[in-house]
Amino acid sequence: MTCGGPLRRRLSFVLELPVRSEIRVRFAEMDPYGHVNHAMYLTYLEQGRAEALEAADLSLARVASEGFQFVITEVNAKYLVAATAKEPIVVETTIGSLRRISGVWSQRIVSPDSQTVYLTAELKAGITNRAGRPAKPPAWILEGLERLVIDEGTAK
Repeated sequence: MTCGGPLRRRLSFVLELPVRSEIRVRFAEMDPYGHVNHAMYLTYLEQGRAEALEAADLSLARVASEGFQFVITEVNAKYLVAATAKEPIVVETTIGSLRRISGVWSQRIVSPDSQTVYLTAELKAGITNRAGRPAKPPAWILEGLERLVIDEGTAK
């Protein structure tokens, strides 16, 4: 995972936003036309969110061991350009807004130089307990998520 963008000073450490996760497209992820299959983009977004959570010191294993989980409740994706296996892709991840038990994640899939934008996505996510019921998380989870919130003035 690599990070790039404006520095984010929050809590106990500095996090660069957006969090950038490089992914190498594999042959099995392409459709018969040589493009990344549309369904694979959701998997790439998930990988980007997981790596962003790791960067914010919120490993999914730790969150789960404390009895919480992040669940996606809505996805709005815009496919702009077909990605291929010619070069790696990069998932850029931030949180656009955060509330007590929910938030809106902003993600883009771009070329390594960010000149080509393949997909933009906005995802609504909630925090639940193991039973899947909305649950107020402990302060350390909210603090970790706050590290991923991007100021509107620094958004791309």
